[in-house]
Amino acid sequence: MSSSDEESVTPEGEDEEVTDLSNSDVCTKYQEASKIVNLCLSGLVEQCVAGAKVVDLCQFGTTIMEAAVEKLYTKQKQLEKGVAFPVCISVNDIVCNHSPLASEELDALKDGDVVKMDLGCHLDGYISVAAHTVVVGGADAYSKLDGKSNLGTVATAAYNAMLVACNTISAGNTNDAVTKAVERVAKSYGVNSISSVRMHQMKRFVLDGVKEVALRDPTPEELEEGEEKVPDCTFEQGEVYAVDVCMSSGEGKARVGAERITVYKRNVETQYKLKMKASRALLTQVDKKYPTLPFTLRDFEDERSAKMGVTECLNHGLLTPYPSLHEYDGQVAHFKCTVLLLPSGTTKVTGLPLPSYFTTDKQPDEETTAVLKAIEEQEAKKAKKKAAKKKKKKAAGGS
Repeated sequence: MSSSDEESVTPEGEDEEVTDLSNSDVCTKYQEASKIVNLCLSGLVEQCVAGAKVVDLCQFGTTIMEAAVEKLYTKQKQLEKGVAFPVCISVNDIVCNHSPLASEELDALKDGDVVKMDLGCHLDGYISVAAHTVVVGGADAYSKLDGKSNLGTVATAAYNAMLVACNTISAGNTNDAVTKAVERVAKSYGVNSISSVRMHQMKRFVLDGVKEVALRDPTPEELEEGEEKVPDCTFEQGEVYAVDVCMSSGEGKARVGAERITVYKRNVETQYKLKMKASRALLTQVDKKYPTLPFTLRDFEDERSAKMGVTECLNHGLLTPYPSLHEYDGQVAHFKCTVLLLPSGTTKVTGLPLPSYFTTDKQPDEETTAVLKAIEEQEAKKAKKKAAKKKKKKAAGGS
């Protein structure tokens, strides 16, 4: 028997750990992580006011998340928990992945700025993510925007596309069906999906799983330029997905900006003997604290050393960068949620409601309208059932 064969044998009497939703403990961890994600999003929405600094918002969201996870699973000292994707605050034409260093802060937020917030949390490696879009100053500031009609349309389209995608991601269905549904929504509102954005399956300690969903199929021109079509896949019960939708009133082609890249992920399949002391120090910390999930350079005490060390790590493929992307051609909205494919059906566990000030005169197609109506009715039933349960519990407590 070879050494590889020996390593593949499960010791007699030990059951293989179940890491999908068929394990109730796993399901609980996803749901608890989701509550923390929603808590962070809600807090960030309240903090997105004129005068706020982006780096302070990133730190605020991180602090909430870290404080919340510390209150859970306190007796399991070895259980890993914390940030699964760094808090990113992307303003106006910046689409995503903007998490600046304290030494490179941008101008403070002002009324009318469009803010996209994106973050993720994990408990024992079980990841929950979400993204949300707001206008600084709320309804009053939104009403004064020159491009409010375009922004309202693209925000409504992106949010509804996310809901329709959630409804379409079900056991036995295919990623192509989801792509077609999202394309239908975008077309009915007259907007374009950001072509580089993908939905992903998530597994334990894996943010971007093998199964992917494109927001739109590549055009013949894009195929000629080297873009590849996402491989076909079928969804299965017990899986978890990040339903990520980003849309633009422009052409939908995000480009890498000039900002310093601060968000990275360790490429675990690559090894290299680094030459620089700063590079070795950075990689040692990454391997210890962030072996599989994304991190930001802001996490390191010695910012100068981290900035020096990251270049050599990148040059040798040890890290995967998450650059800030820009859409210079139109208004952008970004929404993301996490869905669990449970035996009872697909359940959306993260994400906030669409801000009520985002309105549009455009109407979705008949099929999308029917799906959205069914989702609304289902949510109304859940809310009614929850309220009745709460009332019953309160009555029992008072007797």
